[in-house]
Amino acid sequence: MQWSEIRERYPRQWLLVEAVKAHSEEEQRILDDLEIVEFFPDSVTAMRHYQELHRLNPYRELYVLHTNRERLDIGEIHWLRTGGSPHPTKKSGNSSVPGCTAYGSKSVTPAEVSTSSSM
Repeated sequence: MQWSEIRERYPRQWLLVEAVKAHSEEEQRILDDLEIVEFFPDSVTAMRHYQELHRLNPYRELYVLHTNRERLDIGEIHWLRTGGSPHPTKKSGNSSVPGCTAYGSKSVTPAEVSTSSSM
């Protein structure tokens, strides 16, 4: 499903989605086809569910998104593993705009979850 179609069907919602088909282009993740996993009343509940699913299968490309976003702007993060713990080496995207934060399987920290506001 395309993002525009999802926005029409689920207005003003926090969603957990999976990228069925995606590609990278100029440090951005382009989500070509999305599948809705579940919708939530707030970002904290959505992130908790994301973390559970990610723990079970870290290779799924999952994102927590709010449908108020007209356009998806998901920057890629390149991970550096040190001492068995991954650390991001680069962050891009539009995470500084309230209500416009995209969390992906490679782009979230617990600090970001606690500072996100519910809509």
